[in-house]
Amino acid sequence: MNVEELIRKYNVPAPRYTSYPTVPLWEQDLIREQHWMHIVNRAFEESNQEKGISLYIHLPFCESLCTYCGCNTRITKNHKVEEGYIDAVLAEWRMYLNQWNEKPVIRELHLGGGTPTFFSPSNLQRLIGGLLNGAIVHPAHEFGFEGHPNNTTEEHLQVLYDYGFRRVSFGIQDLDPKVQKAIHRMQPFENVESVTKAARKIGYTSVNFDLIYGLPFQTVDSITNTIDRVGELMPERIAFYSYAHVPWIKPGQRGYSEADLPDNENKRRLYELGKEKLTHLGYTDIGMDHFALPADELFKAAENRTLHRNFMGYTIFNTDLLIGLGTSAISDAKYGYLQNEKVVEKYKEKVLNGQLAIIKSHAMTDEDLLIKRHILSLLCTGEFCFEPDLLSVLEKGALDQFQVMQKEGLITLEGDKLQITQLGKAFIRNIAMLLDLRLKRSKVSAKPVFSKSI
Repeated sequence: MNVEELIRKYNVPAPRYTSYPTVPLWEQDLIREQHWMHIVNRAFEESNQEKGISLYIHLPFCESLCTYCGCNTRITKNHKVEEGYIDAVLAEWRMYLNQWNEKPVIRELHLGGGTPTFFSPSNLQRLIGGLLNGAIVHPAHEFGFEGHPNNTTEEHLQVLYDYGFRRVSFGIQDLDPKVQKAIHRMQPFENVESVTKAARKIGYTSVNFDLIYGLPFQTVDSITNTIDRVGELMPERIAFYSYAHVPWIKPGQRGYSEADLPDNENKRRLYELGKEKLTHLGYTDIGMDHFALPADELFKAAENRTLHRNFMGYTIFNTDLLIGLGTSAISDAKYGYLQNEKVVEKYKEKVLNGQLAIIKSHAMTDEDLLIKRHILSLLCTGEFCFEPDLLSVLEKGALDQFQVMQKEGLITLEGDKLQITQLGKAFIRNIAMLLDLRLKRSKVSAKPVFSKSI
């Protein structure tokens, strides 16, 4: 089979595996608050002193809608919403602090969105100060945030730097004006250049650019120009994502039609071109969608086989306990997951009344933990071993399909070890799906839920 035939075969809806089970396949019976806190406390006791814990804060507000975006956002130009939202996030955090007999050791902290730099520097100062008050910052911590090139100021950068932030991620997507207009994300290269240089001048040691391939009106020329301009700035990390066209979930994507998108083969060419150019610039493919320069900690974690993946994407630490605060934020407490209410008003009402704003949850089974461990190994190291416990639960059809993938050149099988080949990296989501027992047994169709794998 040539590459085009493989793409036609495997370009099917597939999860991105920031968790296992994936969110649509969580058990529907909600974990009660008391049970959730028991799960959290178990993970806290196992992780806090040795590894520390992670915090993800979801800040959903944006002044305008980027139509490619699949995140949970609230579009408004009213900045009065900032203070009340921060009050709610800090109230939610206090519920967790009140559960613990010792101070949490914060190893990772990430501000996502939405647009975190929608918030004023002074309000971000109040938020971070409130989160760290009563906590211990791990000496080997990593704090990062997502910034919009158009509104991230030197004051934003300095305030967060003073709290220990050294990593910033800017959403670039594509620098072609026609593409930017279609996705409603107009940002000249001059803005990207200015904020990148400002971050480095202040002392940020890791700058990430998010790029997307498969956007409306994207061409070989636009990808070439975008990566050439990115090469002038050489961010330490690049996230090169496949555009997820899910208009049934995100109606804003109906602003353009599927006819405006590159077809499957052209989309794949855009990826191969982008990957080739990034490699030529000195970046290494360190995991699904992610590239890094050799001096960056993400590259070093991949080399040291300590890379981890969770709801924040690829990270350099596995803390076992990730607390998500804010609307739609997801917590991973090793033995269970919880997602918050997605509607700002419902979230605020619950947490300000002293209740967790639970909308979805899942308690892990022993089988879930087994499969999660192997999928994480696949996504973070490119390999896993067919341990007896795994073989006892996998269906024969999955094992047969692994044999087919070996013949196709996507993986190698030697003894009890599976390894992804260079060709197979592009099909890693398809390989992971063969381990996904929840998806196989579910009545939920992957088609209307997940974006295509390639």
